[in-house]
Amino acid sequence: MRRIGPTLRGFLIVFAVAGVITALQLEDALAAVFLVVQIAFFVAIGWFLFRLWRERREEIATWGRRARIVFYGAVALAVANIGAAFSPQYPSGGLEALIFFLVLAACVFACWRVWRDEHTYG
Repeated sequence: MRRIGPTLRGFLIVFAVAGVITALQLEDALAAVFLVVQIAFFVAIGWFLFRLWRERREEIATWGRRARIVFYGAVALAVANIGAAFSPQYPSGGLEALIFFLVLAACVFACWRVWRDEHTYG
């Protein structure tokens, strides 16, 4: 086993797990685990953003009213966009994926622009 490279060993482990899932017909259990992992991932992103906001909230409070509204609005729209994409009713397809990424890019751009404008002195 020591002579097998780590990449090949990783692929063998993945193939073994896939074989066990297929042989024991655990596709439904795998779908449930995948749903739990999706929810945990969404919660982890939310926790990270909350911690980031908590560290910077005094600084954001000194910004102008318009800047705060745009910043928080862009963040809220991005969270709603990601939340909608995780919902099972969200349609799948190329146009929907393009719209998802365009909305997310617009939110990131709005946050970046407000951040840059508020940190430009002179």
